[in-house]
Amino acid sequence: MADNLYIEQIIAHYEHPHNKSSMHEPTVSYHEFNPYCGDDVTIYLKIEKNIIKDAKFEGRGCAINTSSASMLTDYIKGKSIDEIKKIGFKKMVEIIGIDPGPSRLKCMMLPIKAVQEAIEKKEKDRQ
Repeated sequence: MADNLYIEQIIAHYEHPHNKSSMHEPTVSYHEFNPYCGDDVTIYLKIEKNIIKDAKFEGRGCAINTSSASMLTDYIKGKSIDEIKKIGFKKMVEIIGIDPGPSRLKCMMLPIKAVQEAIEKKEKDRQ
């Protein structure tokens, strides 16, 4: 029964994603694409004093990918860069509520990969 609640949440985020828009003057943005399934996401971050002040995304993909981006952008707001760097598979499963299985693993992980690459890009630009 709990899985049904998470599936309903995934569908709700897919049909009405949070934070899905571009961002005016982001601190950093990053585009990530999965050529195997066609999932496509661009992450926009506003960072102040190593804290994510705002997060948005654009793109298209399956329900798991879009829902992951929606829930992830909600989750990371107010978090430190160090916290976000540590997000991996287990934390993403916790954020979206289900383990999508091996066939949808990359769909779930694409948004966090884009977020972490954006942070890395910002850190390289600072050097």
